[in-house]
Amino acid sequence: MRLMFLGADHEVTGSCHYLEACGKRLLVDYGMEQGPNIYENHEIPVSPAEIDYVLLTHAHIDHAGLLPLLFARGFRGEIYTTRATAALSQIMLRDSAHIQMFEAEWRNRKAKRSGEEAYTPLYTMDDAEGVLKLFHGVEYDERFSLCDGIDVRFVDVGHLLGSASIEIWLTEGETRRKVVFSGDIGNKNQPILRDPQYIHEADYVVMESTYGDRNHGGRPDYVEALTKILRDTFDRGGNLVIPAFAVGRTQELLYFLRTIKQENRIPGHADFEVYVDSPLAVEATHIFNRSDADFFDAETRALVEQGINPILFPGVKLSVTSDESKAINFDDQPKVILSASGMCEAGRIRHHLKHNLWRPESTVLFVGYQAYGTLGRALLEGAEKVKLFGETVEVRARIESLDGISGHADQQGLLDWIGAFDPAPKQVFVVHGEDAVCESFSELLRQKGLAVSAPFSGTVYDLATGECVVSPAPVRVAPKQQEGKRVSPVFARLLAAGNRLLAVIRHNEGGANKDLARFADQINSLCDKWDR
Repeated sequence: MRLMFLGADHEVTGSCHYLEACGKRLLVDYGMEQGPNIYENHEIPVSPAEIDYVLLTHAHIDHAGLLPLLFARGFRGEIYTTRATAALSQIMLRDSAHIQMFEAEWRNRKAKRSGEEAYTPLYTMDDAEGVLKLFHGVEYDERFSLCDGIDVRFVDVGHLLGSASIEIWLTEGETRRKVVFSGDIGNKNQPILRDPQYIHEADYVVMESTYGDRNHGGRPDYVEALTKILRDTFDRGGNLVIPAFAVGRTQELLYFLRTIKQENRIPGHADFEVYVDSPLAVEATHIFNRSDADFFDAETRALVEQGINPILFPGVKLSVTSDESKAINFDDQPKVILSASGMCEAGRIRHHLKHNLWRPESTVLFVGYQAYGTLGRALLEGAEKVKLFGETVEVRARIESLDGISGHADQQGLLDWIGAFDPAPKQVFVVHGEDAVCESFSELLRQKGLAVSAPFSGTVYDLATGECVVSPAPVRVAPKQQEGKRVSPVFARLLAAGNRLLAVIRHNEGGANKDLARFADQINSLCDKWDR
């Protein structure tokens, strides 16, 4: 029983954990890093073709975004997650593959002109389609046997539609251990989704710490705060531009905006239009609409039962095509523009910022976490000029933030979640937080009597003995590497295919001699063709 930490260790994105038990190899999440890469992450210790299962906490790209790459490198196991996460992953991973391929096409046009080597996308749409066929959706709170010796249960954690903490029971002979992965713990009293459900028993807990060093403060009146920002912006004749994550945050904002319109809170601007300018957000909104009302909090369920759509209303414009997106900025009427990405690192939001940041009458409103090194973080911290599409844009628009509207639990919410365990776990592993936050939150938990560590990538624990068997020194990424790593070339894909072939050979051990001989002849024939 070994647990290895691979990603989002002393960092906020790129979640990944590797678990070996009962003769099986599992990953819990396989996320993409977003924003600067601070520490080197260790590779998965086995070939992806040898991984049996992936357990996915939720559909956000920093937890699920590298699953198509896993497939490209030979993974053909099974992926288990909640039904809603499986549905959202269908659009999230296809969208991510589209971005990878579009970026490669754009870079290769430049490379062709300059004579540089061609750029290979991290993965393709075929990889995304392939890995999506491996998904299995399960119900919340249903304990099931993953294989002999491993049981699993997904528990609603209130962060995103379908998000979950994962309970894993391991049995090897007389040795029994229970490991809980928190996933991203949701904020309390948020619209649409239920509050996090608590878990009460575990030997080991791996928990996030995104906001482990601060509290959101008293729950603000989001509708009143948003109403004031809207009124002030519209009175100046400007647009309200909101960089919002396409899945989760966009739907919450639509919930608030529906209330503002329904209650006619902005006289003189009652007919303002709201543009959802993100194909991904549009598809995600449809999934929210089709979801089981049991996933929602009491207030949202009550609206649904009355026949009221909680997130769609007159004046909402769903923008899908690029022509529809471009037209938004040629309309002079004050409006709300909801667009992704939430940290302004990619996507259509950058076009809307280019058209609005220089306008003193407009407002840019941040409603979620902005990672260090992102454009969103720079704007929040008072940048006077930014570069967009190679052009310097002066920041004259008002920059606002709606505090407290976070999908992550704050420090008190994290303490409440871990405090529900009785008795206390043998060990708590603090992950998914910026470097200083991981350390400060770990110290806070120690002061409360818990056994805590904040492992770096590459750390390995023996869960049977409770001992740390590998504790590597952290390796910081060189500044040059932070500017952008080259993705794996085509040769890496070929190497992955070879590793998968080895895994298939091992899986056929014990087969009929006649079949094995024919398989060996086929391999040798292929080798004869390509041996140079």
